[in-house]
Amino acid sequence: MTAATLREVIDVLETAYPPSLAEGWDSVGLVAGDPDEPVRKVLLAVDATAAVVDEALEWGAQLLLVHHPLLLRGVDTVGAHTPKGALIHRLIRGGCALFTAHTNADRANPGVSDALAGALGLTGLRPLEAKPEPATDKWVVMVPSDAVDAVRAGLFAAGAGALGNYRECCWSTSGTGQFRPVDGADPAIGSVGDLERVPEDRIEVIAPRRSRAAVLAALRDAHPYEEPAFDIIELADLPSDRGLGRVGELPQTRTLREFTADVAAALPATEWGVRGAGDPDRPVRTVAVCGGSGDSFLGLATAQGVDVYVTADLRHHPADEHLRAGGPALVDVAHWASEYPWCAQARDVLDAAFADRDGWQARVSELRTDPWTTAAGAVR
Repeated sequence: MTAATLREVIDVLETAYPPSLAEGWDSVGLVAGDPDEPVRKVLLAVDATAAVVDEALEWGAQLLLVHHPLLLRGVDTVGAHTPKGALIHRLIRGGCALFTAHTNADRANPGVSDALAGALGLTGLRPLEAKPEPATDKWVVMVPSDAVDAVRAGLFAAGAGALGNYRECCWSTSGTGQFRPVDGADPAIGSVGDLERVPEDRIEVIAPRRSRAAVLAALRDAHPYEEPAFDIIELADLPSDRGLGRVGELPQTRTLREFTADVAAALPATEWGVRGAGDPDRPVRTVAVCGGSGDSFLGLATAQGVDVYVTADLRHHPADEHLRAGGPALVDVAHWASEYPWCAQARDVLDAAFADRDGWQARVSELRTDPWTTAAGAVR
């Protein structure tokens, strides 16, 4: 078969890690590269460091897929005289695109925390902080019976009527509509001043709230009345299986001391190491995890009733106050190590889609991009 194009690879990545899941402050997606160019080699890493870029170019990769954005905050130059700009220039000259999946990969199912939970052997996973399903409206439209098909078609074309794996979903019932046109009206049926009763259908469809303007425009365009009668009902938010962090169960109860050692054995080694906080002999079975910096979820971990919470970048005072308030035990790991398992997950997503394409290879960089390079003085 022919080689995959970058556009095809992006489609697969954005299906697995939808950009709509990203935080508003985040920067995800294609950073550099031509979507129409072929892709045969993909290198995956947590960070686009100079060493990782070297590896990608030396291997001949056409795409570098990373978790952390190289250009997260606003910039006014990517000149080669700047550290980040120099990397962008090197990638472009080397024919290697750069793509980022960050908080959208954190919230996806499966995502970053699923990969971390899998590395630790957790089962029965659920989100630590569930993201609601996309906001949805229910549209109720009154339509004269002979115009129902045209109005339905317009609503469907504008994005209404999708329910899971089903399309053009609609419910309707028949009744009688009544109206009296007054001075200034231009009625499609009846005359000014006369009371009209018309056989009408009540149509009900759902539509994403983000499509409200498009659905309204389609309704007005397809409906024969000068003033269509309709309701828009905002439906309640429903929890989804996507969100930040995961909660799961260990196959068997471990002490905090044993579990901390298990975590260290499951994740790549770093100078940061793996640290446990709490009674070392405390039994742990229910575990919350959050790849990356997760001390903002200490309260959620407590509310979930877990025995231990595994995350990165825990700070002294929040951790101390959390434990003194009776929260679950803590295991603190290096930020990079907590997110590294995601690289293999994303590689598997790409391999499942493109393994049979010409020259396809995807590999995870073994370079440690954790910034800490030496340590001393650990308590033994």
